[in-house]
Amino acid sequence: MAVNKYRFRRTAGKVLMHALLIFLSFIVLMPLLLGISISFQRRSQVFSYPPSFFSTSFYLGNYVDAWRMANLGRLLLNSLVASVIVMLGKLVAGVTSGDALSHFEFRGKNFFFIAVIITLMLPMQIMVVPLFEIISRFGWANKLQGLVFPFLASATTTFLLRQHFLTIPKELLESAQLDGCGPIRFLLQILIPLSGPSLAGLATVNFLTMWNAYLWPLIVINSDQNKVAQQGVKMLFSSAAEREWGLIMAGTIIVVLPTLVVFFLAQSFFIRGIATQGLKE
Repeated sequence: MAVNKYRFRRTAGKVLMHALLIFLSFIVLMPLLLGISISFQRRSQVFSYPPSFFSTSFYLGNYVDAWRMANLGRLLLNSLVASVIVMLGKLVAGVTSGDALSHFEFRGKNFFFIAVIITLMLPMQIMVVPLFEIISRFGWANKLQGLVFPFLASATTTFLLRQHFLTIPKELLESAQLDGCGPIRFLLQILIPLSGPSLAGLATVNFLTMWNAYLWPLIVINSDQNKVAQQGVKMLFSSAAEREWGLIMAGTIIVVLPTLVVFFLAQSFFIRGIATQGLKE
């Protein structure tokens, strides 16, 4: 009797927990689902009363108009190129600096590490003016170089990779050194292969961060040909005298779709990488 009562409580607890998670997931997904629904609605249905959550017609005109009006093909390509360059730059800088701060001993090591940590406390809004001044002096304003250069290194990536590299036993480094393995070979053939999930997780985060960037591209990029996808969505807001929400939602879904694809493809690596950051055995 006691066993059956325990099983009932356990089953009821699981059912309630899953019901709560489904409800919370629905709340989180509601804006995305609503945006998808509006993107397939004609203007008359969007402004109808009472409003309808589901589209009565599979109207693709909003996607065609959004793609044409904002030149989203070009803007998506610009965002893709910038995001890939920034992602690779942050990984290269993070791996090398994280390796140096975790496995090398040199004068000022703790000072440099503290300096990296301090930069995490500086919001982007504070650094916008000096960064723009530097980019302007280099002649990179309104160019791809000016868009990606300030983000080729990341204190967050350096810190997390340093913490991950510290979890790798020192005995492994000592054994490699006894076998004649140099620091570069140890990094390329041992350290990086052992850090696959962490690197994949950070690559996903860095790619999505640059893809969703809006403030810096808005400041440094003025030419329509060099703008990124986030600016394209803003262009849809100002392209019509009245708010065409079906058109705006269609452009938003087009811009969001690549990020969803990237996240779902790297989901397992992302979760494993984030779960292992900062842990030391």
